[in-house]
Amino acid sequence: MRTDLGPEDLGDLLEQPLIAVLATRRKDDSVMLSPVWFEWREGGINIWVPTPEGGKVGHIQRDPRVTVVVNNGEWPYKGFELRGEATVSGDDFYGVLRRTALRYDGPEAAERMVSSYAPGVVVRVEPGVIRAWDYADEA
Repeated sequence: MRTDLGPEDLGDLLEQPLIAVLATRRKDDSVMLSPVWFEWREGGINIWVPTPEGGKVGHIQRDPRVTVVVNNGEWPYKGFELRGEATVSGDDFYGVLRRTALRYDGPEAAERMVSSYAPGVVVRVEPGVIRAWDYADEA
């Protein structure tokens, strides 16, 4: 297994419509894992959230330390982990929603979602620690 890789070493992994897992911290310091659609953009991860109150957004507002993991499910396995501090903003909610919905579900779904969702928020995770791996050398 190759380790100490960066996002550029993973081919198109971060462009594939894979489900990421976002880890946030609850009040009791236990971890909540949330499957999310994401985009890798400008060196960080954007995640749209339709409900700005409570849940993962409330966790982040209280404690911005998060981890996001993305990995594929076929050989040669690859994965990416980003640990950092998240911010929550209403900026570009519909842009993130449109781009991710297009990637995951196509143009019709993207336009339907953009036209029907109330304004939500974007969770932005900037790199703090990046860990990436692949099994390409064992293929």
